[in-house]
Amino acid sequence: MTPEHLAYAVAIILFAFFVRGITGFGSGLVAIPLLAHFLPLPFVVPFMLVLDFSAAVTLLGGSGLKRVNWDELKPLLPFGLTGVLIGVFLLVKLPREPLLIGLGLFVMVFGIRTLLHIHGDKPISRLWAIPAGLTGGTVGALFGTGGPPYIVYLTHRLREKAEFRSTFSALFMIEGGSRLAAFLVTGLLLQENMLTALLLALPVMALGLYLGHHVHLGISQRQLFRVIGLLLLGSGASLVFKAL
Repeated sequence: MTPEHLAYAVAIILFAFFVRGITGFGSGLVAIPLLAHFLPLPFVVPFMLVLDFSAAVTLLGGSGLKRVNWDELKPLLPFGLTGVLIGVFLLVKLPREPLLIGLGLFVMVFGIRTLLHIHGDKPISRLWAIPAGLTGGTVGALFGTGGPPYIVYLTHRLREKAEFRSTFSALFMIEGGSRLAAFLVTGLLLQENMLTALLLALPVMALGLYLGHHVHLGISQRQLFRVIGLLLLGSGASLVFKAL
């Protein structure tokens, strides 16, 4: 990497985990498309997965674990893990472009709904955990950014911001752990310079989480949903643009 690319990478990681510290998600949505402009995607995806997994563990530290709504995770987890297996299969069988466009449009629709707050206050049925889990696990295995389907579901089930952030972090820690195991088995975590890159990135990640956490404490529930809506809208548009 050139010095310019190294500076860009530090700035991208810092901003990505600043966002993660505020919302409890979004680091992969921010960092993976940007880092992939000058780093190979097979390196970026496992690299960010390790950082995201570390961030999930950090956010669950202290009182975070007590705020996890395990009842909401139970219907999501089996379908999410099934989706990971489907994603691994599709990775070698189907072209990515149609999948990216479909996911991007889906995420944009719900991003607009969240941003404009046009959904009702009544929680959606838990049956929606089936498509949310399958889609989230599948997309996570395919593209490394499986968060939006989970976020769409959880924002329609959980209303308290600290509970949402902790529950999503617990979900990612469990589902992301299965992907870490797959990347280790396939050798993607054993690539040259991976360990060095992670050791350099971890302090930057920690600083971003620290700054974002302090902003998180000072924003309202309404402001948090606006941030989530913007992230969903932007990530969906970037997926469509990438596919086209």
